[in-house]
Amino acid sequence: MKTPSVKLALGSLAVVAVLAVSTSTLAQNSNTKTARQRTLVGYISDSMCGLKHMSGMGDEKSCTLGCVKGGAKFVLADRGHRRVYQLDQMGQEKAREFAGQKIKVTGRVMGKTIRVTSIEAAG
Repeated sequence: MKTPSVKLALGSLAVVAVLAVSTSTLAQNSNTKTARQRTLVGYISDSMCGLKHMSGMGDEKSCTLGCVKGGAKFVLADRGHRRVYQLDQMGQEKAREFAGQKIKVTGRVMGKTIRVTSIEAAG
């Protein structure tokens, strides 16, 4: 049989756990909602090469596709601001047709990752 103090301690622990989970969920949801839609211009590259492709790997498209075939992921290389952004799963699927090309990506920037809404050629 549990004593009243043990019951109180277990009850308090359960309340703290519920509050921690609730607060964490609210923080994640608010971060998702506050990230505004942006359009960035850059090049579809790969996570191995990033901003600059290695010499001897062919043109940018060939190098990007070769590195992705070898396990790298597609990225947006913003050469003007010297930043590389990871692309979410939707971005990975859409990026293949634009490998090595200058493009416009629209989506929500979450740190160094873009939650992609659309990718189109930059004119």
